[in-house]
Amino acid sequence: MSIRVMRPGLLTSIQDLGRYGFQQHGVIVSGAMDALSLRVANLLVGNEEKEAVLEMTLVGPSISFEEDSLIAITGGDLSPNINGNPVSGWRPIFVKKGSILKFGPCKEGCRTYLALAGGYDIPKKMNSKSTYLLGGIGGFNGRALKAGDVLASGSMSEKSNRLFNQLKLKQKESPFATTGWFVNRKEFLPLRKSPVIRVMNGRQFDLFKRSSCSEFFTLPFKVSSQSDRMGYRIAGPKIELNEKVEMISEAVTHGTIQIPPDGNPIILLADRQTTGGYPKIGQVVSVDLPLIAQTKPGEEIYFSNITHEEAEQLYLERERKLKALEAVISLN
Repeated sequence: MSIRVMRPGLLTSIQDLGRYGFQQHGVIVSGAMDALSLRVANLLVGNEEKEAVLEMTLVGPSISFEEDSLIAITGGDLSPNINGNPVSGWRPIFVKKGSILKFGPCKEGCRTYLALAGGYDIPKKMNSKSTYLLGGIGGFNGRALKAGDVLASGSMSEKSNRLFNQLKLKQKESPFATTGWFVNRKEFLPLRKSPVIRVMNGRQFDLFKRSSCSEFFTLPFKVSSQSDRMGYRIAGPKIELNEKVEMISEAVTHGTIQIPPDGNPIILLADRQTTGGYPKIGQVVSVDLPLIAQTKPGEEIYFSNITHEEAEQLYLERERKLKALEAVISLN
């Protein structure tokens, strides 16, 4: 299977779950902003859940299918259509050769993921296919996709072949065919206006004024337009320290919330640096990172405080749901 990019959209790149094991050399992790949507997309087409997919931001691409293909679209709703016919996401989709997938208005969320059965046949760089855009590493020639790029798939799994053949038999005159079943997106990615993001206390939480900590967990913050894959800058009540501190840079991770001198928090995301020297007020729990990734600039978010033990239970519950989903898909 292969696809051709006719129009690249605002920012379309190849991402998997990230490039781990090289941060000591200054190489960032990268990977999908919304790893949950990536994992579900891959499960839907019979791939390993860590396989690379296309990540699209706000304005999606136009893609021509040069062969019959099996795909899945997850994440936010960028109004996908095939040959002008609306198509629903969060389910396997057989696409007939010569058909064109386009995306329209951004209705909900801001990032969408496109998995191709067999994955994308590109070489791994440091054990990952993810694109590190600023470093020009990985992905398709180390860059965002552009018009004329052709991406081929790898070998399909037995699961993929079974779904492909089932849907090909179902497809008649329509340019595509989908299953009668689908994943309930709200069970995995409950997008809503002004989401509440759960946060654990950061290493320097006790260095901040009590009044600032209280406001951090009660008042809204707005995502700035100066936000990208490296981090979201958010504006709201100014977060202040009890007294000025000098810090030695230390490790940061996906979801670390730093407070620079201006008092406006920065949530570090997929393309984060390897270390940071600003005090950390909190850490977004892993299950809520997809909600951050799907929040658009200009939208509001709230924070709520939970313990490490509560965050751990939320993570285990999500992983159980994903394992159950994989088992159910295997039976279809």
